[in-house]
Amino acid sequence: MQNQTQTEIPSTPSSIISDSNTDKTSSYTASQWQLMWWKFRKHRIAVWSATVLLVLYLAAVFCEFLAPYSLSFQDTSYNYAPPQRLHFTSESGFHLWPFVYGLKGQRNPETLQKSYQEDLTQKYPIRLLAKGQTYKFWGLFKMDRHLIGVDSGGTLFLLGTDSMGRDLLSRIIYGSRISLTIGLLGVSLSFFLGLSIGAISGYFGGWVDDLIQRMIEILRSFPQIPLWLALSAALPSSWSALQIYLGITIVLSIIGWTGLARQVRSKILSLREEDFATAALLVGASQTRIMWHHLLPSFMSHIIVSLTLAIPAMIIGETSLSFLGLGLRPPITSWGVLLKEAQNMRTIAFYPWLLSPAVFVILTVLVFNFMGDGLRDAADPYER
Repeated sequence: MQNQTQTEIPSTPSSIISDSNTDKTSSYTASQWQLMWWKFRKHRIAVWSATVLLVLYLAAVFCEFLAPYSLSFQDTSYNYAPPQRLHFTSESGFHLWPFVYGLKGQRNPETLQKSYQEDLTQKYPIRLLAKGQTYKFWGLFKMDRHLIGVDSGGTLFLLGTDSMGRDLLSRIIYGSRISLTIGLLGVSLSFFLGLSIGAISGYFGGWVDDLIQRMIEILRSFPQIPLWLALSAALPSSWSALQIYLGITIVLSIIGWTGLARQVRSKILSLREEDFATAALLVGASQTRIMWHHLLPSFMSHIIVSLTLAIPAMIIGETSLSFLGLGLRPPITSWGVLLKEAQNMRTIAFYPWLLSPAVFVILTVLVFNFMGDGLRDAADPYER
C-alpha cells in the first residue's frame, strides 16, 4: 500500500475572479466620459476642490437666503465693528448650541477711535431659519427668512462690519454672485473666440493665418494693466449696473482670448497632417467638421487645463479693476468692490478684517487650479 502525498492548491474564490474580470470588461467597454469620471474620482484633492467650488456657486445662487443681513442693511452705530465670536460656554456652563454676546461700543476721548466690548449680560442664540430683513429672492419672491440670525436687539457680525456698519459676511456672500459668474461669462466668450480663431488660423494657414497672427501680436503688444484701465474707463458713467457688469465681462474677454488662440493654432498645425485628419477629408468630411469633431477633441486635456486656468484669471482681472476703482462700481457688490475699502494701509492696520474678501478670492483660485489638475489627468484616461 503506497502512501500518496497530495498537494492542495489553494483555490481562488470565484467572486474575486468574476470581480476582476468585470472590472477589466467594464474598462474595455466604458465610454470616454466614464473613464474620465473614474480617473477623476481617484484624484482626492481635485474632488475636494470640486466640492468647495460647488459650495461657492450654490452660495452665489442662494445668496439672499444664506446672508444673515440683506444687501441694503447698514447700522452706523456699529461701523468698523470687529468679528463676533461664537460661544459654547458661559457662566452657566456648556451650551450645545452656539450663541453670541451683545456688543457695546465706546469712543476713546483722546484718539476718537471707537472700540467694542462684549456685553456678557446679553446672550443671543444663533437661530436657524431666523426671521430678519425682507428681501427679494432672485429679485422675484419676497421673503424674510435667513439661514441663520439672532433675535431682535442682537447682532451677528461673524466677519465684522465696514465703515458704514454693513455686515461684511453678507456682502461677501452677495459679492460671490458677481465675482464667480463674471468668470464663467467672460471665459465662455473668450474661449469661443480663442478656439474658433485659433482653429481657423492653424487649419487654413496662408494669408488667413498671417492676418490673425498680426492682429494677435497687436493686441498682445499693449501693456495689460494700462489696456484694462483704458477700456474700463471708456465705459460711460451713466450706464446701469447691469450694463457695467456686461461691459467689464466683454472687456476681459477681448483681452483673454489671444493666448488660447495661439495655443490652439500650434496644436492644429501639428495635427492637421495626421492620418486621421487626412482620412476624414478623403471620406468627404467638411473642413468645419474636421476642425470641431476631430482636431479639437484630440487635445481635450490641454483645452480643459486652459479653461480651468482662465476662469480664476478672469476673477482676478475683475477684482483688480474694481480694486483700482475702474471696474465695477457701487451699488454693484463684488469681491473687488469690497476690497477697495482696504486700499488704505492705515485702515488695514486698525481693521484687518476688511481683507476677508481676499481670502475668498485666493480660495477660489486655488480650488480651480487643483480641480484643473485633476481634470487634466482625467482627460487622458488611458495614460497610467
